[in-house]
Amino acid sequence: MTRPPLALIAGCGPGLGAHLLQHLKEAGFEAFGLSRTSGADPRILPLDLCDPLAVCETIAGLIGRHGAPRLVIHNAARLQIAPFESTQASDFEQVWRDIVLSAFHLGHAVIPAMAAEGRGAFLVSGATASLRGGARFSAFASAKAGLRSLTQSLAREYGPKGVHVAHVVLDGILDTAASRALHARPTETMMALDDVAQAYLTLAEQPRSAWTFEMDLRPMGESF
Repeated sequence: MTRPPLALIAGCGPGLGAHLLQHLKEAGFEAFGLSRTSGADPRILPLDLCDPLAVCETIAGLIGRHGAPRLVIHNAARLQIAPFESTQASDFEQVWRDIVLSAFHLGHAVIPAMAAEGRGAFLVSGATASLRGGARFSAFASAKAGLRSLTQSLAREYGPKGVHVAHVVLDGILDTAASRALHARPTETMMALDDVAQAYLTLAEQPRSAWTFEMDLRPMGESF
């Protein structure tokens, strides 16, 4: 019996990460989430993506049991909105570590195994801030822009080896419980998590003759 392909969602929180996990499970993947806090779901493994030894050990164990991943999604982020003069160097560095360094460690752990098999997709969650900085977003925007550049480099290096590396710009507000509590706006103006999850899966399953590097998603009516 053929075993289901392995999928990993790094940064598997209660919003988009949890929806990606469920969506991929329903699509036939053996899906696991990676998060600093695992909670009660046995599919979500506790892992600090900024700890290279822990990342290597956890991923090696998963690959040993399930084979090289067919799909890996980097969804880890730390949003900081603050005036530049009140942004501490330690905060600036931590945002960079959680967004960029975590992707570096994750890529080191999974991409060589994917390239050895000549297949798989490594998808990275971006944001509007990946493309332009805004007032009070100095830490977040610079990290998201760095993550986008890292993803571009990986796409150019590993695309010829069969690994589809792509960047997803989430240009809108995700429809989560936290967003509904924070933003006084109709849910139809936000991004439905099931629809976003399906877009990730569609991107991962593109044929090799027509790969997309960057896909931007936004709700109807969102200005851009």
